[in-house]
Amino acid sequence: MQYKYTVLTNTMLGALMASINMNIVLITLPTIFRGLGINPFAPGEFTYLLWILMGYSIVLASILVTFGRISDSYGRVRMYSFGFIIFTIASILLSIVPGNSGNNGALALILLRIFQAVGAGFLMVNSTALLTDAFPPNERGKALGLNQISFVVGSLLGIILGGFLSGYDWHLVFVVNVPFAIAGTYWSLTKLKETSERIKVPIDVPGNLALAGAMILVSLGLTYTLEPYKNSQTGWSNPWVIAALTIGIILLIAFIFIERRVKNPLFNLSLFKIKPFLFGNLSLLLGSLGRGAVMFLVVIWLQGIYLPLHGFSYTETPLWAGIYMLPMLIGTVIFGPIGGMLTDKHGARPFATLGMIISALGFFLLTLLPYNFNLLEFEIVLFIIGIGGGLFASPNTTAIMNAVSSKDRASANGMRMTINNITSTISMAIFFSITITIFSQDLPSAIYNTSVSLGLPKQLATFLSQIPPSGALFGAFLGINPISVIPPNVLSSIPPNVLSKINSSSFLPNILGPSFIKGLDLSLFIAIIMSILGTIFSWFMGERYVHEEHGLISKDTINNVIKEEIPHGK
Repeated sequence: MQYKYTVLTNTMLGALMASINMNIVLITLPTIFRGLGINPFAPGEFTYLLWILMGYSIVLASILVTFGRISDSYGRVRMYSFGFIIFTIASILLSIVPGNSGNNGALALILLRIFQAVGAGFLMVNSTALLTDAFPPNERGKALGLNQISFVVGSLLGIILGGFLSGYDWHLVFVVNVPFAIAGTYWSLTKLKETSERIKVPIDVPGNLALAGAMILVSLGLTYTLEPYKNSQTGWSNPWVIAALTIGIILLIAFIFIERRVKNPLFNLSLFKIKPFLFGNLSLLLGSLGRGAVMFLVVIWLQGIYLPLHGFSYTETPLWAGIYMLPMLIGTVIFGPIGGMLTDKHGARPFATLGMIISALGFFLLTLLPYNFNLLEFEIVLFIIGIGGGLFASPNTTAIMNAVSSKDRASANGMRMTINNITSTISMAIFFSITITIFSQDLPSAIYNTSVSLGLPKQLATFLSQIPPSGALFGAFLGINPISVIPPNVLSSIPPNVLSKINSSSFLPNILGPSFIKGLDLSLFIAIIMSILGTIFSWFMGERYVHEEHGLISKDTINNVIKEEIPHGK
């Protein structure tokens, strides 16, 4: 087998493993939290959900550029293999966290997920660089598109395996990763070889500290905006949030000044002078801002509102929400490789731009749906959004990676992925805050009025109306009926006909739906604006260029040489 296909299959295995890991944890969070014995409605418990969901990406946002520079210096294959080893160890340790260990168990999971993110960081930052090294310029789009398929297939397997294993033991969720991790470790150590020149430079300690500090503080600040503070349902007024964001931004500004003065900067700012690299990353930033949290909100829409309305029990909703999201994955898996192959022939700009336009169209169509939507219409809209994401991803990545020289590919990919991760975190904070703010304005009175109209005592209706909106969404996401917060002795005093009404699958969804959809629609309109701006920047990427030894040259020139100068196109 040609070496380039050895690299492709190995990186596809890594992407498959990472995608299974991400999606299987999302699907089985209800089982994991029940296995740990955590009550999602207890004060402060929402923090554990945030950290299990976002701690992984916070770490990645902080380390990817550093790992890219380390890999450029000490060997991409070596660091890529090291990532597999770390991921394997973390998966084994995650699988032995004791059950019924409460918050201590949740804390152990968070710390081990952070350790796992270190391994994933070495894998992610090097996989694209290894593919770019191994494939010639006229085949890179296809290779990146095929690599994207494995990520989508992993998403599908994660959903199926998560739903199947959640009925047994939540520890098995982490055991699933181990065979893939061991196989990837063996294959990378025995089959991959260094093909790029190692550029050993001193570690930029001030730049590392400034960037890591900025990313961690900004990510932490944004994460805790989702926590209620005093009388507010969000944490934007929390002094710790304000301090973290302020210091983080100051460190980020300081980082830019540091990088302009040090001899061997961590973040090669000169790369932004390259037009495809600059505008490719700007369009990626806006795309991630627009897309990052919207899909998470759609999952909550399914799990907390639509599926219970249609007779699914709360324990079933995580699995079925994943299944109902499959059209988006199918759209991506079909059009990702198509976008990559078309990029090889015609350049990245038209297809990355078209992908952003289609994504914006999909978000707009989503705003037209009521909270109790027609399923066929919903699935068609998700498929359209998947097409947009598939068409954008491969061309955008190809344009960015083709624009930089071989010696900078791992660090450039680290820069690209740092932008993607930090903007996803920002997106989560902004859109979730918008949704909770609007949600909290309508929800308490809606719960109270509906409960009283059904014959519930006013005191109990007041008690239910005081459930924090974030807790209600948290419970819905975990597949837990918020009515379960009512103490059993109180439930026994409620007349049976009233109790059957508030326990019905339509009681809370019909209350949550109207206020939730207001917040979601506002978030979607912001996502549409971001996508339109991303469309403009995608178009500004310019013509097809590839960075070779003597600088940027036209990709058309390369293809002409391949066809005319080299016999039989070899």
